[in-house]
Amino acid sequence: MTGQFQTLRHLLLLAGSGEAREIAAALPDRADWRVTASLLFPPRSFGPLPVPTRLGRFGGADGLAQFLTAERIDAVLDATHPFADQISQRAASVCARLAVPYAQVLRPPWVAGPGDNWTEVADEAAVAAHLRPAQRVFTTTGRATLERLVSRSDARFMVRQMEQRMPPANLPNVRYITGAGPFSVADEIQTLRDLRIEVLVVKNSGGEPSRSKLIAARDLGLPVILIARPPQPVAQRLETVPEALEWIERV
Repeated sequence: MTGQFQTLRHLLLLAGSGEAREIAAALPDRADWRVTASLLFPPRSFGPLPVPTRLGRFGGADGLAQFLTAERIDAVLDATHPFADQISQRAASVCARLAVPYAQVLRPPWVAGPGDNWTEVADEAAVAAHLRPAQRVFTTTGRATLERLVSRSDARFMVRQMEQRMPPANLPNVRYITGAGPFSVADEIQTLRDLRIEVLVVKNSGGEPSRSKLIAARDLGLPVILIARPPQPVAQRLETVPEALEWIERV
């Protein structure tokens, strides 16, 4: 058993997206690879991944390089969130330095269609210029960049969170709304109506499960402010789970 385990190649799956969960579900008990997934935080909505998982940061580029070497990682598949640009840039750079095969799973961004009223901005700080005082804003951009989003604006922000918590005391224009997806278009329409929302602010994460809020905004005639993705690493790009699984077969 030990000898067989030692002959397996070792894949590091940088997780954090829905695609990562699908990839992980397809990888247990393979005869040619053992898999270690990496998450910054424990998964909150769908339970643990079906492969061995480490939690937390690597400790910068040097820490990641040490991990890849110590764990004898043969390939890195980056299926983090499209806005997790720091780990993606770092992983691509470290893998190139160590000659470890690396590929990024990056779903296509959303593109406006007929009836959509979208304004794209570079980052959270640029949103304020497109809002009016006291305007009711619904956003799902997350807590990490919340202060950058709301501190320059006198609008009123309804921020959806997965867990019940109190909004920061230093951000009086923030109200947390608790809810865990996926949400249907009908769900999102009801939420936007109940909260009397006037504008939707979202990151351009892409993907079908999260598109429902954009469809709801279009159906209600609401404007959308779309935060553009940060620069991505120059590396091999895979858009779908099947492409990612094919890459694992080839690498």
